[in-house]
Amino acid sequence: MDSKLYNRTRVKYRIRKKVSGSHDKPRLSVFRSNKDIYCQLIDDVNGVTIASATSKGMKASGNKVTISGEVGKLLASKALSAGISKVVFDRGGY
Repeated sequence: MDSKLYNRTRVKYRIRKKVSGSHDKPRLSVFRSNKDIYCQLIDDVNGVTIASATSKGMKASGNKVTISGEVGKLLASKALSAGISKVVFDRGGY
């Protein structure tokens, strides 16, 4: 196994032992690929995704920073409409 991937997986599991989301304060999971960024608000107690946003279908132009900012705004509006104001950030091994 690639040592870089192995080390990132170890860090990811170490973080997930400590971070857990509930319905009142869900876990914000962020995944970034080479092209897109994906965000989810996850209730770990019930095992459901409350809200999600991605840059896959967006027609935004610019660099990755501005596009990820737009994804964050989209997810924030979905979270506020669901009645969520606080989250636990899961950095996913990064």
